[in-house]
Amino acid sequence: MHTMAVIQRSVWALLLWPSLLTVSMPLDCKEEQGSLSGCTSISQEKLLDRVIHHAELIYRVSEESCSLFEEMFLPLPLRLQISQAGYTCITKALPLPSSKSEIQQISDKWLLHSVLMLVQSWIQPLVYLQTTMDRYDHAPDMLLNKTKWVSDKLISLEQGVVVLIKKMLDEGTLATTYSEQGLYQSDVQPEMLESVMRDYTLLSCFKKDAHKMETFLKLLKCRQTDKYNCP
Repeated sequence: MHTMAVIQRSVWALLLWPSLLTVSMPLDCKEEQGSLSGCTSISQEKLLDRVIHHAELIYRVSEESCSLFEEMFLPLPLRLQISQAGYTCITKALPLPSSKSEIQQISDKWLLHSVLMLVQSWIQPLVYLQTTMDRYDHAPDMLLNKTKWVSDKLISLEQGVVVLIKKMLDEGTLATTYSEQGLYQSDVQPEMLESVMRDYTLLSCFKKDAHKMETFLKLLKCRQTDKYNCP
């Protein structure tokens, strides 16, 4: 019964996947010369809406990827083992607000920079994730496609946030760019079981951080429209 349920979910996902791609609003800001002028002609309000929409889709697909990975590669006892092991997410060292009160108190500038830090911290780990999952036996194309899609859209999201920072804060460049290289090391190739557990941890952590990106951006939007009634 469990196998049949997985197959049914995969079939529905395959049917719905093209529609998910078509509803995504374009956010690619870079032009041929590598500049970000492609998004500068969009109004600040519309650009923020597109960035939020991108973040929503990235979070939704990350949830689907995590669930599919669990069903295909992680029996319940192994999930419990991972949960009890208490793995640390790679972005734990970032100076991000964690409690609701901290989030409410930080400035718009720090909200945007927090989103950018999270986005930039995950670009390389997601590239690694694509590489390691390609080595899995019987890895469904749907899971591989979702991982690649999220990785590509994360780069688009980074471009959009950079332009948004320039528009909203009048900042041409960032004083500090947080690189994922200092947060994540993947020089040693793990054994298969360790690889599965490590990849699942990456997916789970990314799902949490994708939700943070969406939350921060929606709070920013709320502050632009109804400053005194934001959650």
